[in-house]
Amino acid sequence: MSKTALVVDDSPTMRQMVALTLTNAGFDVLQAEDGKDAVNKVTGGPKMDIVVTDLNMPEMDGISLIKELRKMASFKFTPILMLTTESAAEKKQAGKEAGATGWIVKPFNPEVLLKIIAKVLPA
Repeated sequence: MSKTALVVDDSPTMRQMVALTLTNAGFDVLQAEDGKDAVNKVTGGPKMDIVVTDLNMPEMDGISLIKELRKMASFKFTPILMLTTESAAEKKQAGKEAGATGWIVKPFNPEVLLKIIAKVLPA
């Protein structure tokens, strides 16, 4: 049975690159352009096995998205990876406090992304 990933990024190009990487790895991928769009798409929608989100987005940023998702029972234990250009320790700490499982700095290497996903997502 294939796993489903939610990819959230305000850059269509970045969203497509991450989605392609995950699709090629056998995931079904749902895409959202920002946190608000993501919350709307997953509320009452399909269960996500993993979430990969950007930090800096309009409407709702990645930290706010993680906080919103963690309030939902279906996302309580779902791995959430932050994929962002931000590498400051205080940003990483804010992500961790919000409930992020991991932090990946852009530009990302598809193989590294998949290795990290394999570590945080049970087979």
